[in-house]
Amino acid sequence: MAEDDTYTKDGTVDYRGNPADKTKTGTWKACPYILGNECCERLAYYGISSNLVLYFKKRLHQQSATASKNVANWSGTCSITPLIGAFLADAYLGRYWTIFCFSIVYVIGMTLLTVSASVPGLKPTCYGEDNCDATDTQAAVCFLALYLIALGTGGIKPCVSSYGAEQFDDTNEVEKKHKGSFFNWFYFSINIGSLVASSVLVWIQDNVGWGWGFGIPAVAMGIAVLSFFSGTRLYRNQKPGGSPLTRICQVIVACVRKCKVEVPDDKSLLYKPLLYETADAAESAIKGSRKLDHTKDLTFFDKAAVEVQTDHVKDSKDPWRLCTVTQVEELKAIIRLLPIWVTGIIFATVYNQMSTLFVLQGDTMDRQFGSSSFKISSASMPVVDTISVIFWVPVYDRIIVPLARKFTGHKNGFTQLQRIGIGLFISIFSMLSAGILELVRLRMVRRHNYYELESIPIPIFWQFPQYFIIGCAEVFTFIGQLEFFYEQAPDAMRSLCSAIQLTSVALGSYLSSLLVTIVTTVSTRHGKPGWIPDNLNYGHIDYFFWLLAVLSVLNLGAFLFIAKWYTYKRPVRTDLK
Repeated sequence: MAEDDTYTKDGTVDYRGNPADKTKTGTWKACPYILGNECCERLAYYGISSNLVLYFKKRLHQQSATASKNVANWSGTCSITPLIGAFLADAYLGRYWTIFCFSIVYVIGMTLLTVSASVPGLKPTCYGEDNCDATDTQAAVCFLALYLIALGTGGIKPCVSSYGAEQFDDTNEVEKKHKGSFFNWFYFSINIGSLVASSVLVWIQDNVGWGWGFGIPAVAMGIAVLSFFSGTRLYRNQKPGGSPLTRICQVIVACVRKCKVEVPDDKSLLYKPLLYETADAAESAIKGSRKLDHTKDLTFFDKAAVEVQTDHVKDSKDPWRLCTVTQVEELKAIIRLLPIWVTGIIFATVYNQMSTLFVLQGDTMDRQFGSSSFKISSASMPVVDTISVIFWVPVYDRIIVPLARKFTGHKNGFTQLQRIGIGLFISIFSMLSAGILELVRLRMVRRHNYYELESIPIPIFWQFPQYFIIGCAEVFTFIGQLEFFYEQAPDAMRSLCSAIQLTSVALGSYLSSLLVTIVTTVSTRHGKPGWIPDNLNYGHIDYFFWLLAVLSVLNLGAFLFIAKWYTYKRPVRTDLK
């Protein structure tokens, strides 16, 4: 064994790299600091994203379609950069130090964004409430700050959920059971932060000023960092296992080199390094990772673990010619996840409408609160989605799961894929609800010739159903994805797999931007206003919602087909003392 392995009292090695006595670390003792970090970080993130489309439109003087695309592109980048953070966490830094380094970048970005919205010369020049103009330099500073935030969140998002989950030991049945609840409460904490951002912060941005509206999220991010590091002594840390991308490439290269080699019928003959992947060992040769048992599908990649004479160079094996069974199974696990990952893109596109077209739709409706002079910001309406999540998480965890368990016999009520599929089905009704509301709104516009009226006399509260339904779908699909990609990931690739899951959110944002571009180009031919004009009273965003509903139905069908044939990762040995 490697000299830097941490040994337990009985001489064995804990795959997490921790001492055998774990009574003082991990479990729910460590989680409040992680959940507090996530709550404050998400408050900071949603404090920006919830109202960003209106900031672009009213302060940077961008058109509706341009503002919508810019928000989608930024949101997408926030879900692409986790690939960077995940690689560094799994390969070199570990999750703890990755969160630390990227948190610093995050705080710098938040500070710069606050400066760009509050310091004269850097903030846009306004001649009235909604009549502003931004120079190229001012816009550039704003976008620099936003993309620093996107980079910062890239090191946090793929690591925090995995870091929290690894505070529960898979070898302990009691702790393993609690891990399933952790993902539910992790998502709950996200939405507590989102609740404050979508209500209080949006109101401050609309009524007090954007300097304060961005400054408070910056302070929240500082609190997030303090919360995380306050729990340092209680955390369990898994050792980074080296570059996962290198290991994947080694398997592929070895397979190509051995494309003519036959895989033996007896799979016990496949390469298992001495002391690590034998029948009596739970460890693999990959630092910080348990062994993975051989699976029968994707047998072509087994060629990389077939040992031949040319695999050895001077008494040592060539890692680009011979790979261990666990290394091969890592690649297989990633390949199995990809079809499920693809089906998450359409759901993410639907989810993305809350920060773009839902906000623009609400901005054309009656936002008056009762008989008072107070107006509800359309950017605050995602708070309904947040309340929905906060409502459904405990209902799911405490009521739905126990009931489902009686019928399915599954310890978690539903399998992870069943949970995801239910959420995909529910999300269809959100698009139908939004489309019906827009249809009613446009009929009123035509009936009463309200084309130039800024606020159509339909209460914005009629948007409640579409937001509430998306919140319900999130509890099933997004939390199901969090747990699925964590559980099905190899030990040394969990940050990477969490990042892969997040890229479906990114591609959903990019797909939303692409669809807006396509429908705008096609629908504005021959001088027509198109589906998404600046004045939505002349448009047809209901057509866009119908389009997403159809895509969601097709996506659900594809998911059901893929899920039927999915092979879950085989459990590794956890019975060794």
